[in-house]
Amino acid sequence: MNVSRIALAGGLAASTVLLLAGTASAHVSVQPVGEAAKGGYATVNVKVPNERDDAATTKVEVNFPTDHPLASVMPQAVPGWNVEVTRSKLAKPLEMHGQKINEAVSKVTWTAEGAKDERGIRPGSFQQFPLSLGQLPENADQLVLKAVQTYDDKEVVRWIEEQKPGAEEPESPAPVLALTAPAEDGHGSVGAPKAGDAKADGKETAAASDASASDTTARVLGIVGIVVGVAGVAFGVLAGRRRTT
Repeated sequence: MNVSRIALAGGLAASTVLLLAGTASAHVSVQPVGEAAKGGYATVNVKVPNERDDAATTKVEVNFPTDHPLASVMPQAVPGWNVEVTRSKLAKPLEMHGQKINEAVSKVTWTAEGAKDERGIRPGSFQQFPLSLGQLPENADQLVLKAVQTYDDKEVVRWIEEQKPGAEEPESPAPVLALTAPAEDGHGSVGAPKAGDAKADGKETAAASDASASDTTARVLGIVGIVVGVAGVAFGVLAGRRRTT
């Protein structure tokens, strides 16, 4: 019976870890490709998982903070999605590269295209939406990018709750982009590739590949954990029956 209990406990522990990991990663999040240095430019991925079993995500909106406006927000084309960039007039103009900027991007909206049964983010899947951001603020440690996720059954989930110091994670936390220390040259050249810069493009591709590989490894380990847990339970049950016999 001791063997059976140990095996059962092991299986439950492995399953619990995987369930908690799945819950933590189910929120809309923003992840930099490389670093997001203060005062510089960065490429980020907005990761949107589908949390529903019977509906597809067909619209994603990401709102940018007005207290730290970004003059440049460029989305990368995503197959099957139409993208719209909304700009708003600034109460206080920004100065960038010696020029005054009177407008900044306030929102980016992706809308799924195609046949109803095929479009959007299907149940059990996620989609990444790449963005090039700049110039990042020099006087902030993070950017809160509030998001709104819409499903094809008209359900709307607002990822807009900000994390309070010392408090538990809110139910619908807003995506947060953590900013790192400024680049050594002081001009934020890190993460700001120029057109035709093959080296910069290569670094971004390599970083994205590493992130994808890490995600795949985590999933494989998770599956192995489930298999080991189930095998342990089965072994414990068989051992208990043999002793009883």
